[in-house]
Amino acid sequence: MVVADRAGGVTLANHAFTEFTGRTQDEVLGRPWPEVCDRADPESAWKLHRAALGGAPVHQRALVSADYGGVSHRIVAEARALPGTGPEGKPDGVVVVFREPLREEETLRVISELRTENADTALWTLDLRSGRLQELFGPSPLGRLLAGDARGLDELLARVHRDDIARVRDAIEASHQGRDYEQRFRMFDHVGDERSLHARARYIHGDHPRLVGTIDDVTEHVQLIRRLADRRRIEAAQGRQVTDLAAKLVSATTVEEVTGLLTDEFAPIFGGAGAAVMLVEEGSLRPSPAPPEEDAGPMGLAEEHDASDIAHPVGAVVSDRQPRFFESRGEILERFPGVAEFLHRTSAQSWATIPIFGDRRVALGVWQVSWGEPHHATPDERALMLTLAGLAGQALQRVRRQQEELQLADAIQRRMLPPQIARFDELSIAVRYLPARAGWRVCGDFYDVIRLPGRRVGLVVGDVQGHGVEAAAAMGQIRVAFRAYASNQVDPGAVVAETNRLLSETGEIVFATCGYLVLDLDNGEMQAAWAGQPPAVIATADSYDLWEPETGPPVGVDSDSKYPVTTRRLRAGDTLLMCSDGLVESSGMPMDEGLRIVGENLRGRAEDVEGAAASLIGLTPAGRGDDIALLIVRMNGGG
Repeated sequence: MVVADRAGGVTLANHAFTEFTGRTQDEVLGRPWPEVCDRADPESAWKLHRAALGGAPVHQRALVSADYGGVSHRIVAEARALPGTGPEGKPDGVVVVFREPLREEETLRVISELRTENADTALWTLDLRSGRLQELFGPSPLGRLLAGDARGLDELLARVHRDDIARVRDAIEASHQGRDYEQRFRMFDHVGDERSLHARARYIHGDHPRLVGTIDDVTEHVQLIRRLADRRRIEAAQGRQVTDLAAKLVSATTVEEVTGLLTDEFAPIFGGAGAAVMLVEEGSLRPSPAPPEEDAGPMGLAEEHDASDIAHPVGAVVSDRQPRFFESRGEILERFPGVAEFLHRTSAQSWATIPIFGDRRVALGVWQVSWGEPHHATPDERALMLTLAGLAGQALQRVRRQQEELQLADAIQRRMLPPQIARFDELSIAVRYLPARAGWRVCGDFYDVIRLPGRRVGLVVGDVQGHGVEAAAAMGQIRVAFRAYASNQVDPGAVVAETNRLLSETGEIVFATCGYLVLDLDNGEMQAAWAGQPPAVIATADSYDLWEPETGPPVGVDSDSKYPVTTRRLRAGDTLLMCSDGLVESSGMPMDEGLRIVGENLRGRAEDVEGAAASLIGLTPAGRGDDIALLIVRMNGGG
């Protein structure tokens, strides 16, 4: 046993201590007792000394090292503060009792050291009365990392994450009621890094109730779980993105849309720094879209290139329809040395070159993705690239078929519109037809001016419902029917009714909206029969008015439909506009608003029908999602 002052200096040592250490009283007195025990490793003893001065009870003990006969031994040291107090109410010193460790204590010490030495674990005990927290059997790497010089519970709780502190405090309060402790929480270590911890402890009752347990650093485990969760979220987001982009491919209506999706939206899914597409056209590879002047194009091919050139990676992919993946510049140079010059002009480091297939595995082109650093394309990435390229190939074939149909339908429609319209001295007439820009749509919009007996003129504008060749062909049939019936019928309602009956009895599912009126050149009287057509606009230089003739159903719907006739006079100087709904109505433009815009535009140009037609075609208030047919007639003679 020894008695030591606050600085650790020995003031009294009994005979057993001097005999055990092999030192005389003179050699021991005045020296710090931890260093008397073991000059090589006194830290455990100093920790026990400080704990005793801080008020730790006697049952707080430690295994310390002590030299005896030139050999270091492990002994149990129990320390407590001396009775009485010195200045400022602090103990004058400590009394330390030494004894040989029990076999179980030494075994537990060894096991604890093995458990904590190279693991993110610490063994701890918390005095529930004093709030004193300390490690069992000396400091561990994790204990030093978390606590540093802190010893009190409040000091350590101050480092707990603010979102977890209330839960940690509640669990400690519950332990005062005799409950065991277990919590997962975040805490900042003494250097400021956030750690995720799992603490468990058993409650031990007695004169000094305490918790004894372990704390594990589970930061890496938590980070791994977060990375896996992030990866799942990213994969889910990528899956949704791929689904959305695949839907865009299905709805693409031009070659440029398809290739633009591959270059601008698909490549980033794989982390690509750039992408390009080359399509096979008449045995040559051509970039699509054309790259900017400063861009070298796919593997330096900014212009067309022979598709059969297997000395180039792009040509080789087209030739054998096999994808090529190059993870480094050295790999591509070894296989295709001809691209060496191109490599001097690019910062790309890795490439994936994927064939774009059509029916019967015909190569339609090549899609190339590049990375700015070495990249290994995983099997999943490769499979997804091939799938997307396959979808792009299907989309390209569909678009090309639609474009061929568009060209055919457009040609049919233009041939069926009157190449020249009838002219009259009393009238100024302008007509326009404008095809839609909404992808491949060709509709059946039409107009006609018919010379009738008795100084009368037939004016007709219509819109066959549907798209493509069928709509264009039906438009031709309806225009011919109008001309045939108009030559034999004076009543415009009868003309529309006969045309309706003809369409209804053909057995084809074809219907059309149309407006037909007969204008008397002598007195300006107009007799109109309407079949679902937008109102006509009548304008002067100062104002405009909407004329809404009474309407029947579209022709081709009901063979027994009747079409009433509405009469109005077109005065000298008045300008009449008849148009299909594509000019004044769309999903984003209500017809009332479209008619208002058209009326305001026509009012200022009523005296110049050609200028008015050009202005309206340029204005297209409802957009270009549908075909547009318009007919403008001005009754001459007004000022």
